Amino acid sequence: MKKFNFRKVLDGLTASSPGGSAGGGGAGGGSAHPGGTAGAAGTPREEIQETLTSDYFQICKTVRHGFPYLPTALAFDPVQKILAIGTRTGAIRILGRPGVDCYCQHESGAAVLQLQFLINEGALVSACADDTLHLWNLRQKRPAILHSLKFNRERITYCHLPFQSKWLYVGTERGNTHIVNIESFILSGYVIMWNKAIELSTKTHPGPVVHLSDSPRDEGKLLIGYENGTVVFWDLRSKRADLRAYYDEAIHSVAWHHEGKQFMCSHSDGSLTLWNLKSPNRPFQTTIPHGKIQRDGKKPESCKPILKVEYKTCKNSEPFVIFSGGLSYDKACRRPSLTIMHGKAITVLEMDHPIVDFLTLCETPYPNEFQEPYAVVVLLEKDLIVVDLTQSNFPIFENPYPIDIHESPVTCTEYFADCPPDLIPVLYSVGAKHKKQGYSNKEWPISGGAWNLGAQTYPEIIITGHADGSVKFWDASAITLQMLYKLKTSKVFEKQKSGEGKATAEIVEEDPFAVQMMYWCPESRIFCVAGVSAYVVIYRFSKHEVNTEIASLEVRLQYEVEDIITPEPEIIPQFPDASSQLPSLKSLSGSTNTVACEGMMKDSIPCLSVKTRPVRMPPGYQADLVIQLVWVDGEPPQQITSLAVNSAYGLVAFGNCNGLAVVDFMQKTVLLSMGTLELYGSSDPYQRQPRSPRKSKQFAADNFCMRGLSNFYPDLTKRIRTSYQIKGSRKLSLPTDLKTDLDHVNGHCTSPTSQSCSSGKRLSSADVSKANRRGPGRPPFRKAQSAACMEISLPVTTEGYISRRAMLQQLHGISSFSHDERHCTAHTWMNKENRENSFSRSRSSSVSSIDRDSKEAITALYFMESFARKNDSAVSPCLWVGTGLGMVLILSLNLPASDDLRQSEPVMVSPSGTVLTLKGAVLTFACLDCTGTLIHPPYEVWRDPHSADDGEKTRKRKLVMHSPSSSQDMGDHQFAVICSEKQAKVFSLPSQTCLYVHNITETSFLLQADVVTLCNSVCLACFCANGHIMTLSLPSLRPLLDINYLPVTDMRIARTFCFSNEGQALYLSSPTEIQRLTYSQEMCDNLQDMLGDLFTPVETPEAQNRGFLKGLFGGSGQAFDREELFGEATAGKASRSLAQHIPGSGGIEGVRGAAGGVIGDLTRARIALDERGQKLGELDERTASMMASAEAFSKHAHEVMLKYKDKKWYQF
Repeated sequence: MKKFNFRKVLDGLTASSPGGSAGGGGAGGGSAHPGGTAGAAGTPREEIQETLTSDYFQICKTVRHGFPYLPTALAFDPVQKILAIGTRTGAIRILGRPGVDCYCQHESGAAVLQLQFLINEGALVSACADDTLHLWNLRQKRPAILHSLKFNRERITYCHLPFQSKWLYVGTERGNTHIVNIESFILSGYVIMWNKAIELSTKTHPGPVVHLSDSPRDEGKLLIGYENGTVVFWDLRSKRADLRAYYDEAIHSVAWHHEGKQFMCSHSDGSLTLWNLKSPNRPFQTTIPHGKIQRDGKKPESCKPILKVEYKTCKNSEPFVIFSGGLSYDKACRRPSLTIMHGKAITVLEMDHPIVDFLTLCETPYPNEFQEPYAVVVLLEKDLIVVDLTQSNFPIFENPYPIDIHESPVTCTEYFADCPPDLIPVLYSVGAKHKKQGYSNKEWPISGGAWNLGAQTYPEIIITGHADGSVKFWDASAITLQMLYKLKTSKVFEKQKSGEGKATAEIVEEDPFAVQMMYWCPESRIFCVAGVSAYVVIYRFSKHEVNTEIASLEVRLQYEVEDIITPEPEIIPQFPDASSQLPSLKSLSGSTNTVACEGMMKDSIPCLSVKTRPVRMPPGYQADLVIQLVWVDGEPPQQITSLAVNSAYGLVAFGNCNGLAVVDFMQKTVLLSMGTLELYGSSDPYQRQPRSPRKSKQFAADNFCMRGLSNFYPDLTKRIRTSYQIKGSRKLSLPTDLKTDLDHVNGHCTSPTSQSCSSGKRLSSADVSKANRRGPGRPPFRKAQSAACMEISLPVTTEGYISRRAMLQQLHGISSFSHDERHCTAHTWMNKENRENSFSRSRSSSVSSIDRDSKEAITALYFMESFARKNDSAVSPCLWVGTGLGMVLILSLNLPASDDLRQSEPVMVSPSGTVLTLKGAVLTFACLDCTGTLIHPPYEVWRDPHSADDGEKTRKRKLVMHSPSSSQDMGDHQFAVICSEKQAKVFSLPSQTCLYVHNITETSFLLQADVVTLCNSVCLACFCANGHIMTLSLPSLRPLLDINYLPVTDMRIARTFCFSNEGQALYLSSPTEIQRLTYSQEMCDNLQDMLGDLFTPVETPEAQNRGFLKGLFGGSGQAFDREELFGEATAGKASRSLAQHIPGSGGIEGVRGAAGGVIGDLTRARIALDERGQKLGELDERTASMMASAEAFSKHAHEVMLKYKDKKWYQF
């Protein structure tokens, strides 16, 4: 007996009912099934076994790449050979050999003032701006704080930890020196008070402690440097000053000669003073290295302060004196410099960025031996370089870390996990040819730690697009990052000469080549870039150099409507009146530059000029076609908001807020260039009428297009903050804490509209055009601001984020902001209830969707073999189009039947009449086959376009129409997965029945959504503006994961967040750093094995000159002396109110979360025992080795004795 399927009957009813038909009602076909419970027609839900459950998901950060943002401190462990960098945001990055890269964060977020390694102990002390010391355990893959000590009454200014000592000296702003026990992190009662250190006759305070160091000759003597120029040599045993030295210039740093008889100070007048302990009354040598020598024999003129000096001795050559700063004041344009003085030779190394700190790397960790420096690590504000001191020309080492991500500000990212394995070696081979020369031939000196490949072996590639038009491909496999290949997209255009700005048709004056969107097909190796100046470049990959002309096309896209027929006209005021109420959102970067000169209107002019002469293209990605949008009736082209390419079809599609263009890049022809309205034809749900061409160009206040790098840079936030003007002069503003950060980054927060806005005057369209039209002396924005690269905080109201449209403008540069949220702006922000109403109502059915500016941006595009219409019996090539109003249109593509005709026969693109609807702007599409497997869009297998073997067979295109997993019969239907900023829907095709609906968010909106593969299955991954990361099963849209993980504190996160397969995701956590994370439980479990070890057992080198003299001056017995001096028995306890001890929250390998008291102590004890056991084991090995050598010696001695036993003395 045939089983009766009740769901089929329901589904049939649904398909024929108005609520279930495509385009019917606000929620589309989903209105009949709000819970998403109905099964697909002919395919009950039970037929698709969904293997993913919530157990497969967990979120954790994996690794952070790039240069530490806003660095402040530097430290190096000379035995472990690892480097630590502290930042202004409270982060610490620890670097070793390539692959060993660890990120830690202080919970307080306080800036790191200083870092000190416990050399070869696997620990690090950090001193922060909140006057707290922290002890980090580095003997685990994820370092954790073991102890913290918070100073309550004094501010920390300098710390010093002598080699192999457990007592840390801490200098304070008051001039006092405290001593902390590193093991217990408790203050000693021994304090060196400033008034005891200086002479009683001194009437002024010596200032903060700027230097502390023990004498290399005698560890019982401490050198204390005070800011005002006083140096005190303190005897720790007798608790008195042995000598005092005074200089009339402020001290910045002090450095010892290794013998401990001399020390050098650097001063605020650019001078270096060398002092001898035997005659401390005055320095026996004073030099101003960069000061001009006066003719009359006077003291050389003062220079800029020398901020740090290091004095390093060599056994076989003159000592090195290395310092930063100290340049002459009259050379104002000189770049920041590091000076190396070696004997009589002075070398000045000019840097690209200000120097934060530097360290000299030496062969020995002992301060009382010849130092033998071999390299200098220089930490700059935006770079890290290492200089080789062993060669006379001081070359720099080639940096193996990916710290040049921000070489030009990152504007967009793409992430491809589990991509074809041959791509990485191919990209590396073409990229390696462009490497710079002239580096040191020695190995990178920061070589500590250990790293292994781990279990994860699939290849991963990250692509970053940059503000200068460059695109970088990175090998991101196994949580590392290495640059493979760099493509400069600006090379297809003519260079713009300075002063030409007004005569050309540019819409962006700063960074006109900035990459806005990228599309990469790894299988066909076709790469496509959309630039901020409204152009698209298609690249093909070739291993051969070629010299050829670049083909180019120009496309007109305009969108004008006259009247809007709407069921609720009463809530829309008259259009002319509205312009006076709307705020100005004109772009700072040039969107109002519509008049090049008086009396001339731009039309059909592209923004940039493509090179017309033949261009030499090296192996790698070579430009195949440039498509540019042109000015229309004096209006600049709107920026591109969506992009898709298909190599099998040979088509590229892109859209903006005006409409859609489809180009055949094989025949180099434009197939379609239509306003969004025209795409609907008779299916337009709003019945908008085309508008006749304008008689004259007017500057309308509703030109909301965001343009230029205002999408990427902080200037935009200032404008949004100052220009949202509503009745009663009420403004939206950022919270004060975000404002502070913003002001700090931008330098100032004024905008061209702020003067008129602050007075409460509303700007008319004419006022706006006057206010924004730039004069000759008004650049679009300051260079200094553009360099900040998206260091920007989102505009926030008291209730949370303003609408998605406002954010999306910044995010994609589209002018579709004007729909329901602009309705909110002008009318309902005064009324909270109405505002919430406008969010909850479906955008597509609400009047607010089309109330003013009926431009409907194209927000998503997808090429696919699919069913275009309800009655289709077979799949055919389609282009899915999603808009900012939540509408989904399917365009049919009629391709020539055979490959031979593809180059000559035209491709036909026609609307199918199918319209589906969702709430909110459409973000992504995907297709599943009848088994629930993801269908890969068709692609052409890569072949080299310039291959020498140009036979007929090799030229034939090889197309893969379906992914291997579904190459068998695809069945009679598909599942179409569509996700918008508000909801996800799954439709059955060809019936177009909505099977499942999931309303993802009501109060917020999605920034990113992608259909990804995980554990041989498929799911929908979403990132929401409220910080939630979610995954939904497919096709049933069951929630599998929903964690509030990543607050969108600035536009950079929103702009750069992207998901990839196998549970991988990334975003730019700062302008210089990429943060990778995983939402896969399996990867979270395996992460520990993949991370590098920071600490590896290394034997501390033995001191060279241990002998009678060394023993006389302390030596090995000194540790006991320190214990006796500073311990509680002698020194007593420190005042409890002075500092508060805070136990660390972690630090035990393998223990998740904070360990409980007894268990934690037991685990610590076990670790201590393990370490002791390890040391005992090493001792046993050494003992056994000594015994073996002793036995060998005994055996040889016995043999010698036997040989000569019977011989007489005269026989020898």
